[in-house]
Amino acid sequence: MKKAVVKESKKEEKKDMGLGISVKKSQDLPTWYEQVCLKAEIADFGPVKGTMVIRPNGYAIWQAIQDYFNKNIVKPTGVRNAYFPLFIPESFFKKEAKHAKGFKAEVAWIDPEVSGEGERIAIRPTSETIMYDSYSKWIRSYKDLPLKINQWCNVVRWETQATKLFLRSREFLWQEGHCVYETEKECNDDAVNYIKLYAKLCEELLALPVIAGAKTEKEKFAGAKTSYTIEAFMPDGKALQSGTSHNLGQGFAESFGLKYIGKDEKEHLPWQNSWGISTRLIGATIMTHSDDKGLVLPPKVAENKIVIVPILIGSDNSPLKKAEELKKVLEEFNPILDNREGYSAGYKFSEWEMKGIPLRIEIGPRDIKENKLIVVRRDNGKKESLSINKELSNNINKILESMHKEMYSHAKNFLNTSIVEAENMKDLIKSIEDKKMVLVSFCGEESCEDNIKEKTQGASSRCIPLELKNKKLGKCIYCDKQAKYKLYFARSY
Repeated sequence: MKKAVVKESKKEEKKDMGLGISVKKSQDLPTWYEQVCLKAEIADFGPVKGTMVIRPNGYAIWQAIQDYFNKNIVKPTGVRNAYFPLFIPESFFKKEAKHAKGFKAEVAWIDPEVSGEGERIAIRPTSETIMYDSYSKWIRSYKDLPLKINQWCNVVRWETQATKLFLRSREFLWQEGHCVYETEKECNDDAVNYIKLYAKLCEELLALPVIAGAKTEKEKFAGAKTSYTIEAFMPDGKALQSGTSHNLGQGFAESFGLKYIGKDEKEHLPWQNSWGISTRLIGATIMTHSDDKGLVLPPKVAENKIVIVPILIGSDNSPLKKAEELKKVLEEFNPILDNREGYSAGYKFSEWEMKGIPLRIEIGPRDIKENKLIVVRRDNGKKESLSINKELSNNINKILESMHKEMYSHAKNFLNTSIVEAENMKDLIKSIEDKKMVLVSFCGEESCEDNIKEKTQGASSRCIPLELKNKKLGKCIYCDKQAKYKLYFARSY
């Protein structure tokens, strides 16, 4: 009878706390993904349609991305962080026609009656126009170039109706870099370099493999000469644009009066690029690595890399005392000590698995006698016994490093096996139905791109890969004209 009562108590405990994912990732990914975000306390839905709340667990991931970015991208490339206004006069948008047309459906406006400004004011959907107005005042000579500025901010894209946490919302966080150069070569070289640095960030920090490439004319950024992208591929067979970089040419410079006196003492228009990643990367990371138990985080992006759970048996409190000592010894990993009363060890295991803590340390009376502890990896559940000695921190670092490499390798293998080639429309349509990313020869015509999207029921061009070896072009998969390049097609978010 006593055992039955305890068993029922544990069931009620789990039910009351709302732990556990109710659907499998392989069967209903959208519901599974939403539950992981909510139950791992990464995010919540906001009260206004299309908005979301980033909870501390989620914001810690964004902070890790910012920290890596500022150290490895901003500083080495000579960029400086700044901040520009959220509110943009409508007249600024009208200065660059293609740009204004591209964002027409997305802008949230404040009417003149409310703003008192005499014209409508846009709530920032992107910052080219507001930043370049300032640039036109700051740039006078070639000595002022290159000008490289980045800002961390929020943006609003009002066309979004249904919120998909981190993947699509009316308001989201991002960084946007905006640089000005003397020559097009400098400008484009940097635009390509930034997209490669984004790919490196994804691999080194998020264990997330991506494909870097250029966008087609149809898919490029409004007002850009050339657009570059990194594309991730999610478990449901959809591509996710995870970062972009654009060679903006001289169009914005002309529209906003950006001119400089060159070494030849003549007036010139500079060249510009812009580049950005957003909190969408958090969604890509969650969807790629997490499982049916909940969140799985790459170690480098986890705020708390360890949770210590003392295993108490009877009145023996020695595991708790030892756990407190370990918390101090392992301080560099920002460990959580779960010494809560009234919760079983099993319940604690499930909760921290749900929240994605990379390593769990278990220590009980027997472990203390042997001067050892048990380390359990979140990604694959593997257990390892470690001696409690001066090498403990080094050994844990090795486990975390191995965990990151294996998570990346697993995700990379999924990406590689999801990429197929097609030489005719029948194979392309079949491969898209099979949830693949498909590499084809393509002529570059927008009409062919539109027709392929219609025939495949929604597959769009993702990118022209920057690095592709020993691939013959052949004929366009749709019109049979000579192809200009190889191109990936896939359904997307």
